[in-house]
Amino acid sequence: MKIKFGPIEENVITREEFPLKKAKEVLKDEIMAVLGYGIQGTGQALNLKDNGFSVIVGQRKNSSSWNRALKDGWVEGKNLFDMEDAASRGTIIMNLLSDAGQIAAWPHLKKHLTKGKSLYFSHGFGLTFQNKTGIYPPKGIDIFLVAPKGSGTSVRRLFLIGKGINSSYAIYQNNSGRGQENTLAIGMGIGSGYLFETSFKNEVYSDLAGERGALMGAIQGIFSAQYQVLRNNGHSPSEAFNETVEEFTESLMPLIGENGMGWMYANCSTTAQRGALDWWKKFRDATFPVFKSLYKEITLGNEAKRTIEANSEENYRKKLEEELRELSETELWQVGKAVRKLRPLS
Repeated sequence: MKIKFGPIEENVITREEFPLKKAKEVLKDEIMAVLGYGIQGTGQALNLKDNGFSVIVGQRKNSSSWNRALKDGWVEGKNLFDMEDAASRGTIIMNLLSDAGQIAAWPHLKKHLTKGKSLYFSHGFGLTFQNKTGIYPPKGIDIFLVAPKGSGTSVRRLFLIGKGINSSYAIYQNNSGRGQENTLAIGMGIGSGYLFETSFKNEVYSDLAGERGALMGAIQGIFSAQYQVLRNNGHSPSEAFNETVEEFTESLMPLIGENGMGWMYANCSTTAQRGALDWWKKFRDATFPVFKSLYKEITLGNEAKRTIEANSEENYRKKLEEELRELSETELWQVGKAVRKLRPLS
């Protein structure tokens, strides 16, 4: 379907064009082996299973993820296996391990990528930065990705309430000639609302920019800065948090998601309108150089290098837990914890 985004026309695939019935017909002879039962693996595997596809899970035995899979109803020896066993059984190997996990598992996985099989990703990291990851797949197989634009938790939650999450898709190798159909079928099978085309490189570049930028890194930085300025000027923790985070997440963002920023501006006080219109370009101009620098670091491979090196450190997990603990224990998020408990239950 052709969709106009302003002056630009883009081709997207909707559920009307590629319904679930068609997806099931396309994949009727395939066994999808989901490797990794982390956030994405859990959401995608359960959605495929609930939609009636033939899916198995591969996970390291006796790990916390293995035990969680058992609790979720996967049965050892029936549809839950160790990773290599699952890879050998599957016809479409869905590599949903973490980026670091994919690097570690690749020497054991690649021998199962025999002719006629397909390799699926939800992130372009491993192949885009293959000179750093060492992931060089064979030429004679199909390789594609579907990347949900949200966490695996959202993939599952939206599915359970009958909605879908937008996803991008890309084809890396299409030796069989069925790669495009299989990609779109899996995209619908995991619960995508609609699919838009990208490339492995563009997917990972945009994803890294988003995570480090507006979705997580930048928004945490903005929250932190505004909260501290308010606190430094005598505002209470409750007032500073509510004006910085609570109103944003609980009131404004849902409305912006439903109707857009223009609608949000038009449906607030004239004082808020005037201030927002006067100040948004100043924030854009202040942050634009930071985003340019971030994108350059991504394209140069420096962000991938830092990520791989950090994850390879022997005590990385301990360092990560300490960093996350420090973030959670800042006054900003301790106030947030208290405020969430005060929200009405209905």
